[in-house]
Amino acid sequence: MPNTPSLMSLHLSYRLWIAEMNFDITVLRIFDDSLQELLIIRNEPPVKEEIEHFEQLFTDIRKEIDSIKHEMHLVKMKLAAVSKENNPVGEKTPEIENHAAVKKTYFEFRKKFDAIKKDYKQFENKWMQ
Repeated sequence: MPNTPSLMSLHLSYRLWIAEMNFDITVLRIFDDSLQELLIIRNEPPVKEEIEHFEQLFTDIRKEIDSIKHEMHLVKMKLAAVSKENNPVGEKTPEIENHAAVKKTYFEFRKKFDAIKKDYKQFENKWMQ
């Protein structure tokens, strides 16, 4: 079995990663709605400070998602261009520019986003009681 992934395998990976990031955007929207609800319920200085912190964090992470998704779309377009060259079956997949960097960035983002979700859930549990 070859160590080099097929074009289709890479393309499917990018589709999955982009779908996960679209889901993350939905999660951020729900968290933001939750922050607005919490602000109505607990309009106190320490709560407001943490809300402002999370609002900024959510804005920053959304920008990061948009940037990563943009890079992923560029790599997907490159994959499509390479696949149209009709490489014979079994021929090694050519090196796709930026693939390693985008993959690394994506997995670093996953860790960061998971930590943010954990921190937010702790914050929410602390103040929503």
